[in-house]
Amino acid sequence: MTFKVLFLCTGNYYRSRFAEILFNYLAVSTSCSINSTSRGVATELGVDNVGPISSHVLQRLKNLNIHDDSAARLPVQVQEQDFQNANLIIALDEQEHLPMIRQRYPEWAKRIEYWNVPDLWAVTPDIALAKIEQKVHSLFDRLKDQACLREKGGGIDKG
Repeated sequence: MTFKVLFLCTGNYYRSRFAEILFNYLAVSTSCSINSTSRGVATELGVDNVGPISSHVLQRLKNLNIHDDSAARLPVQVQEQDFQNANLIIALDEQEHLPMIRQRYPEWAKRIEYWNVPDLWAVTPDIALAKIEQKVHSLFDRLKDQACLREKGGGIDKG
């Protein structure tokens, strides 16, 4: 059984998409069944976004020599099924996302791990994407051994 991480941000256009693509790129390096997806908590707020994914994400992926076909998909609004299918849910900015999640998905608010990576209005893309990159690497290191252990019949720590 695959261990699934769900990354959330507001519009599923910038931060959560970068986290998803980077995490899945790292996951290819392991034989364990582990992957991620990403969704937006309020995709309607991204009406002014141009294209399917932020140009800042595309440039960062290019700099990391990561090519991923999922970068062409449009942002997706989170649904109840997405929460239910995830073993671990991470929202990219607690200050921004916790109020939205409490309002729209209150039963999930306490089941989410919150990071503190603000959107473009608060920090530059270089700072935000570097922070996401560091956090994704750390998360991946935390989960990969647990996912392999789980496949071999052991348990997994969800937190």
